[in-house]
Amino acid sequence: MEVIAAGIGETRLWDIDEVRQWKGEKKTRKLHDKVMSEREAVEKFVHDGDYLSYDLSSMVRGPMSLEREIVRQRRKDIWIAAKFTLLDTSILVGGGCVSRIDVGFAGLGRPLFKAIEEGRVKTVDWSNGTLALRHMAGAMGVPCLPTRALGGTDTFVRSGARQVVDPFTEKVMTLVPAVFPDVAIIHVNQCDRFGNARVFGPSISPVETAMASRRVIVSTEELIPTEEIKRNPGQTTLPYYLVDAVVRAPWGGHPGTCPGWYAYDAANLDEFFAAQNDEEMQKYLAKYVYGVKDHFEYLELIGIERLMGLKEKETIREGYHP
Repeated sequence: MEVIAAGIGETRLWDIDEVRQWKGEKKTRKLHDKVMSEREAVEKFVHDGDYLSYDLSSMVRGPMSLEREIVRQRRKDIWIAAKFTLLDTSILVGGGCVSRIDVGFAGLGRPLFKAIEEGRVKTVDWSNGTLALRHMAGAMGVPCLPTRALGGTDTFVRSGARQVVDPFTEKVMTLVPAVFPDVAIIHVNQCDRFGNARVFGPSISPVETAMASRRVIVSTEELIPTEEIKRNPGQTTLPYYLVDAVVRAPWGGHPGTCPGWYAYDAANLDEFFAAQNDEEMQKYLAKYVYGVKDHFEYLELIGIERLMGLKEKETIREGYHP
């Protein structure tokens, strides 16, 4: 197949046969209790130098409690897939955890932009859609997938994609390489102790992200009995054998929203966006990340009255509950 153009972006590539062999040897379909604290989950499954992916973002059912724990444990040199992201990159970069970002959407916040401008964090341009497609390729176990996106754009130039002549139609197509994250963090609505997880409402690619990844940490709003999973098996989004750790995290998406469960916290978001330099970002992290020992102490800091108020503000229920 003839390659007629190539992006200049740095791309992490994987040996798909090695990944397949690793999963065959390391992943098990035995049922065992995977419930653990966020501290245990991050200590065990998130390492310095990992490629990290997440589903959705800080604003909508994002894995915010897990992201805060990664910062709290001061992980380093992480390469992240920032698809449909917002505050996630800002918090992880602010905590000094990130060295590279595959950009679907970079995120928001002056400290983040400054880190990129100064070269402390390297970026590779993609798009939200092509990053999702890269995860689909990883889930399928293939080295790449074709798309008609990116072609003719500056994004293509700064990506790691390739343009080729399709051997069937002789038309120009873009190929994007598969991604096989070392670890994925996904916040869900409900999960049992074995890792059978339910996601309600709109989503992006939780199944593809989990299937592509070597290790998967799920945080859940509710921990439910396995009998409930068995009564309604069609509501299971992620089967247990994809999941390595289950973390109980009510309001785990705060300060973002978990649609149908609670609204986003505008006051906390205003506090975050008020951090316009590194010093102010460190003050935010000192208060909400380093200053509390875990997610439940974080919830105490926010306050039950405020949290219940967010629950009352979320008026839409249809489609978000079993």
